[in-house]
Amino acid sequence: MKNLLAILILSSVISLTAKSQESVFKPFKVDVSLGYAIPGGEGAKGGILFAVEPKYAVIPNLSVGLRMEAAIVARFNGYDENGEVMEASVKGAASYIATGDYYFMADKNFRPFTGGGVGIYSIAGIEATSTSGEASAGSKFGGLVRTGFEFSHFRFGIEYNIVPKTKFTGYDGDGNPTTGLTSNNSYMGIKVGVCIGGGRRK
Repeated sequence: MKNLLAILILSSVISLTAKSQESVFKPFKVDVSLGYAIPGGEGAKGGILFAVEPKYAVIPNLSVGLRMEAAIVARFNGYDENGEVMEASVKGAASYIATGDYYFMADKNFRPFTGGGVGIYSIAGIEATSTSGEASAGSKFGGLVRTGFEFSHFRFGIEYNIVPKTKFTGYDGDGNPTTGLTSNNSYMGIKVGVCIGGGRRK
């Protein structure tokens, strides 16, 4: 009898705890965003980006997801072994990042958040412009930090993608190899989008 009473009390506590953790919003949603990509490096030009991110709220204040993003930029700046600037155009970068977002007001329509993630960035071929040369596509392990807010089904965010530099060899006007060239792959993204799903529970 005592064991049965203990089980009933424990079950009630677990039930009440689970109910208190239940979000007013549905746990699954997909974020779809467009934005402006600002590559690192002095004088670098920007471009556009597109991202899709399915997410699941494991608790009301915390969502985990997978961000799949493609960024196309006009140019990154590179630097030679003497620290002199040389320009390198990058046709595109794709990334697959495991993410987590923490919401400060999980039960409101206006929900500011902060978050981050880690994953793989695939950098497309780099072509030098001030020094002849190019580097083939490659993958880098990197991460991101971000902040922003959601209002109803609207999402706004600012992200900084931290990606290691790419090293490659170029050639001068006489055809001699120039080693120690690098291209800055990190970039900032300013994004607006919509949240598909994840609405309030009825």
